[in-house]
Amino acid sequence: MPLRYTIARMNVAGRLLVMCTVLGSLGAQSLTPATAVAPMEEALRENILGFWYPQSLDRKYGGYTINHGPDGQSKGDAPKMIVTQARMVWLFARAARAGYGDRKQMLAAAEHGYQFLTTKMWDTKDGGFYWEVDVTGEKKTRPKKHMYGESFALYAISEYAQASSRKDVLAFATKVFDLFEKKAHDAKHGGYRETFEEDWTPSPAGEPGYMGVDSSVKLMNTHLHLMEAMTTFYRASRLPLARERLLELMTIESNAVVRKDVGSCSDQYQLDWTPIREGGGARSSYGHDLENIWLLVDAAEAAQVPVSPMMDLFRSNFAYSLKYGWDEKDGGFWDWGPFLQPATARRKTWWVEAEALVSALTMFKLTKDPLYWGIFEKTWDFTNRHQIDWVHGEWWPAVSERLESSGDKANAWKAGYHNGRAMIECIQLLKGLQEQK
Repeated sequence: MPLRYTIARMNVAGRLLVMCTVLGSLGAQSLTPATAVAPMEEALRENILGFWYPQSLDRKYGGYTINHGPDGQSKGDAPKMIVTQARMVWLFARAARAGYGDRKQMLAAAEHGYQFLTTKMWDTKDGGFYWEVDVTGEKKTRPKKHMYGESFALYAISEYAQASSRKDVLAFATKVFDLFEKKAHDAKHGGYRETFEEDWTPSPAGEPGYMGVDSSVKLMNTHLHLMEAMTTFYRASRLPLARERLLELMTIESNAVVRKDVGSCSDQYQLDWTPIREGGGARSSYGHDLENIWLLVDAAEAAQVPVSPMMDLFRSNFAYSLKYGWDEKDGGFWDWGPFLQPATARRKTWWVEAEALVSALTMFKLTKDPLYWGIFEKTWDFTNRHQIDWVHGEWWPAVSERLESSGDKANAWKAGYHNGRAMIECIQLLKGLQEQK
C-alpha cells in the first residue's frame, strides 16, 4: 500500500471520528439527505476509488490486479476472472460518467481493462468471454462460457460506451448482445440458458458449471445481472430488440423468480422456470431480494414503463427481508436463511449492505414511508462503522455477529463494483430527494 494512500486513510479516519461524534450527539434521527451526501462522496472518492486507482492497474500484463489482503497489501499475481475484470472496467467508466475522480484518468483506467477483455479474454474463434485466464492472459485456465460472466462483460462494455461516447465500443457491445441472442436466448421458455462449453454447446447434464449448477438449471442471480446489463446496453444502444429482452427479463425478475407463497425470491429453476425448492433453491438471499427491487426500478425507468404495478412485490420482498434478515440491534442485513425462518448465515457481507442501502433509499423515494429512511440510516451507520475500512481502504468482505471485521479486500469475486455502485446510486438518490423539497 503506497504511503500516500495510508496517510490519506488516516486523515479520513480522523474526519470520520469527528463526524460520528457529531451525529451521535444529534440523536438517531439526525441523518438527512443533505448530511448523508458528503460522507458517501468521501467513501466513494477516498475509500473505494482511492483504493483501486491506480494500484489495481496491471501495467505489465494488462487488465487489473485483484488480489489484496486484509490490510490492502498485494498478494501477488493471480488468475483473472471475467466477472471482476469486467466489474472494474464498469467501475472506472461509471465513475467517469458520474463525475468522480479525474475523468481522463478514469476513462484511461477503463480503457486499460477494456483492452484486456477484448484482446485476451474474448474468444476470437467462437465468440464470448472465457471465464478465467492466467495473469498474462495468454493461458485460458477456465475456458468455458457462463452467462453470469458474459452478463458483466456486456454491462461493463455498455457502460464504457456511454462514458466514452465511442462508437467502436458500442459496436463491440452490440456484437456481444447479438451473440447472446444467437447462442443463449431461450425463445421457448424465456430468459437465457447459462452453462456452456467453450464452443457454446450446452455443458453435459449433471456436470456442475462455474456457478455450481449444471446446464439444466437457470438462476435468479444470473438473470438479475442479465437484466442489469440489458438496462445499460439498452440505454447505450436504444435497439428495439434490447428493449424487448429487457422487458422479458423484468417479467422474470418480478414474477418467475418470486415465491408468492413465501414472500421472497429463490435462486434455482428448471429451464421452464419450475422452481427447484431444495438445496440452494430452498433459501432466501436477502441481498438479492433487495438488489432486485432497485434494479427493477432502474430497468423500468430505462424501458419507460410504469413501476407502480410492481410496488406490492417491492413492499412484500422488503418486508420479508426485514422480518427474517434484519439485525435490529446493530443494523444491516444478514446473508441468507431458509424460507420463513430467521437467518442462519449470520454475517454481514459487503455486497448485501451495499444493495440494502440503495434498496432502502429507492423505497423511500417511491413511498416516502419513514420506515425505509430509518432502515437506510441504520444500515449506513453500521456500514460506516464496521464494513468500511477507513484506515487501509475498501470494505471488509465480512463482519461477524460479534462485529469482528475480516477477510481479503480483493479477490476473484470481490472488486469495487457493489460498493462503488451503491455509493454512486445513493448519492444520486439523496440529491434527488433534496431537489424534491
